[in-house]
Amino acid sequence: MLRALLIAAALLSALAGGASAQPSHAIAMHGSPALPADFQNLPYANPDAPKGGRINYAWQGTFDSLNPFIVQGDGVRGLFDQDFGNNVFETLMARSRDEAFSLYPLLAESVETDEERTFVEFTLDARAKFSDGQPVTPDDVIFSLELLRDKARPLYRRWIDSVAKMEKVGERGVRLTFNEKADRETPLLLAQLPILPKHATNAETFDKTTLKPMIGSGPYVIDTVRPGESITLKRNPDYWAKDLPSKRGFDNFDEIRLTYFRDENTLFEALKKGDVDIFLELDTGRWTTGYDFPAARDGRLAQDSFKKGLPSGMYGFVLNTRRPVFQDHAVRAALAGLFDFEWANKNLYSDAYQRTKSFYDGSELSSHGRPADEAEKALLAPFPNAVEPDILAGTWAPPTSDGSGRDRAFLKKGFDALKAAGYTLRDGKMTGPNGKQLSFEILLNGKSGEAISVAWQRTLERLGIAVSIRSVDSAQYLQRQRTYDFDTMLTLYTSSLSPGVEQRFRWGSQSRDADGTYNFAGAADPAIDGLIDRLLAVRTREEFVTAVRAYDRVLLSGAYVVPLYFQPQQWVARWARIKHPENISLYGITLPTLWRDGS
Repeated sequence: MLRALLIAAALLSALAGGASAQPSHAIAMHGSPALPADFQNLPYANPDAPKGGRINYAWQGTFDSLNPFIVQGDGVRGLFDQDFGNNVFETLMARSRDEAFSLYPLLAESVETDEERTFVEFTLDARAKFSDGQPVTPDDVIFSLELLRDKARPLYRRWIDSVAKMEKVGERGVRLTFNEKADRETPLLLAQLPILPKHATNAETFDKTTLKPMIGSGPYVIDTVRPGESITLKRNPDYWAKDLPSKRGFDNFDEIRLTYFRDENTLFEALKKGDVDIFLELDTGRWTTGYDFPAARDGRLAQDSFKKGLPSGMYGFVLNTRRPVFQDHAVRAALAGLFDFEWANKNLYSDAYQRTKSFYDGSELSSHGRPADEAEKALLAPFPNAVEPDILAGTWAPPTSDGSGRDRAFLKKGFDALKAAGYTLRDGKMTGPNGKQLSFEILLNGKSGEAISVAWQRTLERLGIAVSIRSVDSAQYLQRQRTYDFDTMLTLYTSSLSPGVEQRFRWGSQSRDADGTYNFAGAADPAIDGLIDRLLAVRTREEFVTAVRAYDRVLLSGAYVVPLYFQPQQWVARWARIKHPENISLYGITLPTLWRDGS
């Protein structure tokens, strides 16, 4: 209702001759973009980076489709994603990885919206064209939005459902007028949707898997495909945006090859042999001791550590509340308190990790160690039971052990919590009020996460909790993940400095019952929904930080995830022939800004 009133007021203002919005080169979620209209390049790119050569990337898993936008099939990486870059498909605007959430020109040379953000208008760059030479037109933009809304992943549909009207403005403009579903983030989200060619995209079969190369406007075209194994992209010599400020210093290789590996050990062996050029390392044991081979010792393969400016995110065992075993909040909280981080960090990870205490650990958005102020309490007032008292006070922390693996005091805390939830220890089995042993299964993608799962299993079995571990191949894992056919699994909820509408897809009530969302926990809580609405509605950074901290407290209080740990730095192994800019973004290394040393 409020949104509808704001839209009506804006329309009346326009009819009355009120001040109109003005086109701008950029847009920010809160405040103003950092870079002026005449900026020359993004600060973490080297505009003088040499062009040429090939880079060899790797990914664990497989693929059976070249369409990365649909639910069906396993889409290939490297065409349109935040890791390897939007190499084949492009968006209206480019996100700066050096700001919380700001967008700069790409397919659109300017953006216009009003104070209430009841609409957005993009003016396309006259030079923008697809790889087949056809210009990018307003018809392509409207076609893409309608196609993604009707046949792509639910995430895209949710974004586009906030558009009440799409219309062309002049020769190069597209105006999107919003309905009551929109919020202040909506213009920025729509600006990040892929734009597809109407003349070269089959709308009828778009939602079906395909191995037929698709056409985009990006710097590369699909060259060679080995289904399930590898894909090779070649530079488009006629790429239209190569001199655009938002693209200077990007896309420096003539060829990109992405090879898929069934397991990470095989991938790492390929890195050691030089068949893979760069690897973003997540295994602390391997990082500490696994690089003792000739190329690493003599400097041909470098180990870089980069400090990131992002929140930690939340890596942990997500507890699927659709399963009866996890529907009791007290049981979830007790199980979350029984992960022996101190033992695992010492014995598995060489004390390289920090324990995660917030979904936004290490940033101003974190609630950990901060008592809720009056502004937060006011936001939480409509939901009096949503936050645990110690989390509200900022005094909560996960239980700690002495690191021995035999800490009786640590185990007793977990035992007492389960006892309070109605469980008793009978004949060595933790038995619930229903007379059945507390038991569940951990689902793994291959061998990934096996060591940490065994460590948790070992602790829980000391209290008579039966935990089984099941490893499946990537295809089965993704299918079971997509349909929520699991008890618990390891999940990384990434975080940014500007969490937004994606939170609805992860935690919102509306995403609980739709297959293919990231609401793995099955959360459906009015407090979560209300705070997501709030963080999407605020305009100042101060209000935003307050809303996110309150939201963080609600998620922590729900005990949906067993918090594990985070890596305070980004670890990158790369062959020395691959170079990176001197300035590193808030996100860490940005793969599309790398180049190959020709010497």
